Amino acid sequence: MKYCKFLILAALALPTLAFAQATDKPASKPDTGTEQAIMKMEQDLITALIKGDVGAIGPMVADTFFFTAPDGKTSSKAQFLADVKSGDLKILSSAIKDMKVQASDSDMAVVTYATTDKGTYKGEDISGEYRWTDVFMKRDGGWELSVSQGTGIDAAKP
Repeated sequence: MKYCKFLILAALALPTLAFAQATDKPASKPDTGTEQAIMKMEQDLITALIKGDVGAIGPMVADTFFFTAPDGKTSSKAQFLADVKSGDLKILSSAIKDMKVQASDSDMAVVTYATTDKGTYKGEDISGEYRWTDVFMKRDGGWELSVSQGTGIDAAKP
């Protein structure tokens, strides 16, 4: 009976040990060039968004772009660009802080950062502080924003 319990315990523990070994590697740090290129692209996107420059935003965003706004609404590249072009989405200012870039191999990067924004969406004030997670993919030698999700930071809550 003790031998049976030991076998069951070993069978349950082995996958956990194997998983721990497989994920025990430190997170990959992008090379400085990749990190700087992605950080510059994030700033260029914000600058183009403030200017309402759809012509500049379009090439930086993947055709398969998927955006999840802080209110949970989603949009495609076409919908996002239409909102900027029409003025429905108007960002007056955006200050970026705490930006971190994590890269996997050389064709994908995940960026996290916070912003303090002033702006409106369809006439409603959307000013506030946000945390963002963006995923960039390298295609045809250039980086494209593929996925972006924002979360509002409620300063009143601990």
